[in-house]
Amino acid sequence: MAPKQPNTGLFVGLNKGYIVTKKELPPHPVDRIGKTSKRVHFVRTVIREVAGFAPYEKRITELLKVGKDKRALKVAKRKLGTHKRAKKKREEMSNALRKSRAPGGGEKKK
Repeated sequence: MAPKQPNTGLFVGLNKGYIVTKKELPPHPVDRIGKTSKRVHFVRTVIREVAGFAPYEKRITELLKVGKDKRALKVAKRKLGTHKRAKKKREEMSNALRKSRAPGGGEKKK
């Protein structure tokens, strides 16, 4: 759909209507819904480091290692309930796998 043309000031025609200036509104709290704060992100990463992965997440990573992406998606869907959540989890697990395979990105050895 094309962007709306400005009003002409006439009361007939395609762009009829009184000419007004758009009011600049302040940002509303509802605009921030769904955005994680720095603190929440930090807490979640610490918990992930300490607790590790859940058993079903470990199974998904194993399936991804052997190249069974579709089976990994099915396992995730079964555990999480929706296709969208399963796709997100599969992507998260593949990123974690990629990060662990990267040089210097895996477990810290002492």
